[in-house]
Amino acid sequence: MSSTINTVAVLGGTGNLGKHIVRALLVGGFSVTILTRAGSTSPKPSFEPYDVAFKEVDYSSPSSLQAAFAGQDAVISVISTDAAQQVQKSIIDAAIAAGVKRFVPSEFGVNTRKPGVEKTRVGEFLAGKRKVVDYLIQNEDKISWTGLSTGFFFDSALENGLTGISPLTNTATIVDSGTQPWPASLRSHIGRAVSEILRHPDITKNQYLSTASFNVSQNQVLAIVEELTGKKFAVTRADSKDIFKSGEEKLPNLAKGDHSAFVDFLKAYFLADGAGNELKDEDSANEKLCLQTEDVRAVVKGWLEKKGLLAA
Repeated sequence: MSSTINTVAVLGGTGNLGKHIVRALLVGGFSVTILTRAGSTSPKPSFEPYDVAFKEVDYSSPSSLQAAFAGQDAVISVISTDAAQQVQKSIIDAAIAAGVKRFVPSEFGVNTRKPGVEKTRVGEFLAGKRKVVDYLIQNEDKISWTGLSTGFFFDSALENGLTGISPLTNTATIVDSGTQPWPASLRSHIGRAVSEILRHPDITKNQYLSTASFNVSQNQVLAIVEELTGKKFAVTRADSKDIFKSGEEKLPNLAKGDHSAFVDFLKAYFLADGAGNELKDEDSANEKLCLQTEDVRAVVKGWLEKKGLLAA
């Protein structure tokens, strides 16, 4: 059987990250079908000038999934963390039954294969994702797979305040010393990474890869923002231990659908002094995936420019 991949089905292709993955696949020359939940009323995004197919599927029906995967060389899962374990195993089984060659699970973000991560609060939240990769490893004789970790989604983190920098109020909340570097990827970078994984199926087969646009610290982002806005920010210091404690106190709210505890754990996991989650050159798949490190200053400048916040 040829390892060449031409047709790709994407679950979660209309979401925050999924749209960037779909566009990168289309630019890469793949034929893409976005699978949506049956009965979904979410608007279908445009990917002009490219054509993309949309197909409704019942995630709870193995036969519906298998029919949707018929003729697809690869399946990319960008479904939510909550659904990762419960749904993805049945999706994988359907992909195997349909003869799919490659499965990319809904990883991204945190490296769930890092030794010891399963003992952290972040790892506990993502245990379902880890089990899905375990399941893929157990079924390597039936379907190949590639996992991908990317660190923070940097453009999203700028928008939602996860970096701790707020140019609208000229304030910043810096965790510990603010010098700890952490891996960050633009969503467009993640899309290109997925596209390259499928363009080079033989060298990415049955592997867990890590990529990032760059490593950066809070202090670096703050210095760039202050320079480009021409303003000095009021800085509040936050102790990572207090942030972690806040997450612990919010855990009872999980039953009510409040996932803010995970955000606190995520901040402490990446931003605390000594966290050690930066992507080292020897662990980076950037070269394998033909991806270049990006310019963090240029990214921040583009973000501030869109908001009209650059210094005159």
